[in-house]
Amino acid sequence: MNESEYLSRHGRRLLDRRSFMRHSGFSLGALGLASLLRGEELDNRAASSEKPPIRPDIDPDRPYAPRGGHFPAAAKQVLVVYCPGAVSHVDTFDYKPALTKLHGKKPPGLPAVTFEGPSGNIAKPFWEFKPRGKSGKMTSELLPRLGALADDFCFVHSLHTQTSAHPQGENFFNTGFTMEGFPSFGAWVTYALGSACSDLPAFVAINDPRGLARSGKNNFGNGFLPAAFQGTDFNAKNPPANLQRPESISADDDRVTVDLLQRLNGKHLEKYPGDADLAARIASYELAGKMQTSVPEMMELRGEPESIHREYGTESGTELKREYAKNCILARRLLEKGVRVVQLFNGSDPSGGNGITNWDSHSDILRTHAMQAEIMDQPTAALLRDLKRRGLLDHTLVVWCTEFGRMPFLQSNGTGRDHNPGTFTCILAGAGVKKGFSYGESDEFGFKAAVDPVEVYDFNATILHLLGLDHERLSYYHNGLERRLTNVHGHVIKEVLA
Repeated sequence: MNESEYLSRHGRRLLDRRSFMRHSGFSLGALGLASLLRGEELDNRAASSEKPPIRPDIDPDRPYAPRGGHFPAAAKQVLVVYCPGAVSHVDTFDYKPALTKLHGKKPPGLPAVTFEGPSGNIAKPFWEFKPRGKSGKMTSELLPRLGALADDFCFVHSLHTQTSAHPQGENFFNTGFTMEGFPSFGAWVTYALGSACSDLPAFVAINDPRGLARSGKNNFGNGFLPAAFQGTDFNAKNPPANLQRPESISADDDRVTVDLLQRLNGKHLEKYPGDADLAARIASYELAGKMQTSVPEMMELRGEPESIHREYGTESGTELKREYAKNCILARRLLEKGVRVVQLFNGSDPSGGNGITNWDSHSDILRTHAMQAEIMDQPTAALLRDLKRRGLLDHTLVVWCTEFGRMPFLQSNGTGRDHNPGTFTCILAGAGVKKGFSYGESDEFGFKAAVDPVEVYDFNATILHLLGLDHERLSYYHNGLERRLTNVHGHVIKEVLA
């Protein structure tokens, strides 16, 4: 056999004994190096990820079915009352006597320029603070009904955030990232736990009567999680779209069409049994079918007793207050039915608002904050009292929150307070948290978090913990990374746990 007919010149050289030994030596060395590097990579991965992810066991045919958490939970459901625009902590729940002493002055160490321009002088609270309840917690007359519930609240006074811009602030608080495209808190929870309610969405976002908040649907979106876990947004005035059967189609024809679709979908699933996306779509359509009967019943508020309407304020005050009060009743009804996450918005406007459509009071804070408080105070306090009276607070965690605080000094216009990411106050109540308790402190001016500072990551980690979820293990593999609500940060605030 003439080897030159079958092998190239380079191939014939490899058959030479000396060349073969030389190349084999290099190859074996490379294999050894690769093995060493692989071992080092595994060691580094183990060191950096002591807690491996826990994937929820999701049945594609029943993506909303209830699932167990990582450990026994104090809370089964969550109500989030979110106030877009940044509520002034120094005018509501964070009592700072130094502001009264230094009113009209500008002590050293405070910035000359803030988010919207030059800063003015220290301003005392625009509303008087009074002690509330047995705890004697000082809260302002801006929100007297909520203040009256201070003995049920756990105040977190030392929150701080990464941004002073509203869209990014809303994103960060609700998704853990300032950028768009990440799953919301509610999506993470329903992805992990599903819902005990089979004929309503697992996660409902009740938008303000005036519309969406600044970051819009990103506040309750699913991001890169499966679409089944995004929030369904509707409110007492605007039910979910496209649930009503067209008048041109009879009920019998509608039923026959649905039966046919179920048979066709079933056959398709038999042909492609591993198609999880198809199963999820079918489950979504089936839920929509159930909602055609469950949602109209849920939104029929006229059957509520007159005493409930008076307590919530559905027939008093401004039209916005009456509509928000109806949203609060809707929130209670959803929680009664077992909906896992209800996010109730008090404020709106994707283009701004300047204190008119949300809490963003850059000017005339005395008037604009008062407008928002008139809408929010009575209905929200009634909702919390109602939940407690019905025993729902025994297994429901309530979160009252906003994206950041406001400055202890005025803007140069002399009537408004600028954004303050350095410290702000949020409230926890209900299942699993201490009552009549305050955690953390801002400095004497309410300018920076000073004692036991709390990051938003910590706050979200604590909420997940109360739901029986380890924030370090609740993750989703996306674009080569294990993503979490708390990114690579966060610690549970154990001091607030009951």
